[in-house]
Amino acid sequence: MNIFFNRKILSHFDYILPLFILPLIIISWMLISEVNEILSHKHLIYSSIGIIIFAGIAFVPLRRLNWIIPAFYWIGIALLIITEFVGTDRGMGAQRWLEIPFIHFTLQPSEIIKPALILMLAYQIANKPPPKGGYRLIRFFVLSFYILLPSGLVLMQPDLGTSLAMLIICFGVLFLVGVHYKIWLTIFITLAFSAPIIYTSPLIKDYQRNRVTEFLSKEPGYQVKQSLIAIGSGGYSGKKKDEATQAQLKFLPISTSDFIFAYFVERFGFWGAIGLLGLYLFLILHIISIALSDSKDYFLQCVAYSIALMIFTYTTINIAMVLGLLPVVGIPLPLFSYGGSSFVTFMILFGILESLLAFKFNFVYNIPPFITNRRKGP
Repeated sequence: MNIFFNRKILSHFDYILPLFILPLIIISWMLISEVNEILSHKHLIYSSIGIIIFAGIAFVPLRRLNWIIPAFYWIGIALLIITEFVGTDRGMGAQRWLEIPFIHFTLQPSEIIKPALILMLAYQIANKPPPKGGYRLIRFFVLSFYILLPSGLVLMQPDLGTSLAMLIICFGVLFLVGVHYKIWLTIFITLAFSAPIIYTSPLIKDYQRNRVTEFLSKEPGYQVKQSLIAIGSGGYSGKKKDEATQAQLKFLPISTSDFIFAYFVERFGFWGAIGLLGLYLFLILHIISIALSDSKDYFLQCVAYSIALMIFTYTTINIAMVLGLLPVVGIPLPLFSYGGSSFVTFMILFGILESLLAFKFNFVYNIPPFITNRRKGP
C-alpha cells in the first residue's frame, strides 16, 4: 500500500500568506520577551497552537462541509447568551469569559463568534448571490439579522469595541458584495440623527463615555500620554532594549498588548513603524487580490473581504488609539498584541481562507481519505 497525497490540493495552496504572517509573529514574540519573559512563554504556546490549528483547518475540505456552518453560528450565539448569565467578570463589569469547570480554562465566546459570523454571512451570500443592482430591502434585513444578533450580545457584555468592529467588518462586506444604494443612504441619514440618542442611552456604559470625554479633553489621559512619549523618544531609528525606558521601567501601560505598537516604535523608530505598516498593507492587499480572483466565487470573496477588513479595522483602531486619535478601546493589533484568543481567531480565519483556495476546484483526497491502495489485481 502506497501513501498518496493529492498534489493538486497543494498546488492551489497560497504560500505567500504565511510569508506575511510569520514576521509579525516573530517580531511580536521578541518584543514581548523583552518586557515579560513569562508572557513570552505563554505567547509562544498560543502561537504554536494557532499555527497547528491553521494547518489543520487548511487541509479540511470546508466547501464540502458547509452544512455545519449554521450549527457553528448558533452554537456561538448560545455561548454568548450563556456568558450573559454565568460569565466571568475580570474587572470593569466586563462579563466576557466562560470558565470551563475542573480545568480552570477560560473561553471568550466573542472570539468564537467572529469566524462563525463570517462563515454564516459567506454561507448566506453564496446561497443567494446579490442580483443586479445589489440586495434589496428584504434580503438586506435577513443578512442584517445575522450580523446584529451577535453584535448586540457582545455589546451587552459590555464590549463596545468588538461590537463596533464586527458591525464595520460585516456591513463592509455587504457594501463590497452589493446592496442597493438607497439602503445605504437611508442608514447613513438614520445614524446621523440617532447618534446623540444612542450615546446617552443605557447601551453605552459610563466608563465608555468617560473614555470619550478623556479623548475630547485638551490633555490626553495617562495611557495615551505615556504612549506618545514612547513613540516620540524612538526618533527615526529607535533605541536599544536597555534604553527603551518607557517600557522597561513600566511607564508605558500594557506594552505587550494594547500599546505594543508604542513599544515597537520606541525600539525601532519611525522607519520601523513605516516597515510594520507596510507589512500590514501588503498583507491586506494580497488578501483583497484573493477576493478579486474569481467574481463568481462569493464564498471565497466574503471570507477574504472579511479578513482584509478585520485586519484593516483592528490595525487602524489600535494605532489611532495609541496615537491619541481615537478613544482607548480594547482592540488588539492583529497577530502582534499579546493574547491567545485574538491570535487563534485570526489563524482560524487564515486556515479557512487557505482551505477555500486549496479545494477551490473541488479537489478531494483520494478514497479512503489520505491513502489509496494503488495495487491492481488479486
